[in-house]
Amino acid sequence: MTEDVPDPAAALADREKAILALERRGFSGPGAKERAIREELGLAPVRYYQLLNALLDDPRALAHDPVTVNRLRRVREGRRGER
Repeated sequence: MTEDVPDPAAALADREKAILALERRGFSGPGAKERAIREELGLAPVRYYQLLNALLDDPRALAHDPVTVNRLRRVREGRRGER
């Protein structure tokens, strides 16, 4: 089996699924997302974004939620291009 093909037995952890679910939601107003990150996941926003960035490179995350992962990858690439 190649490394690019996710192993179906290696499912995402609940926290990883929760991070992707949070990214699918829309947030109204400044600070709403950061508040949700702290209250719902118990994470500091900096740690959340570190975990999210790692998830974007995880083939299991792509298999779990391709629409969200591909959208976030495009946003990340766009930001890298601005630097």
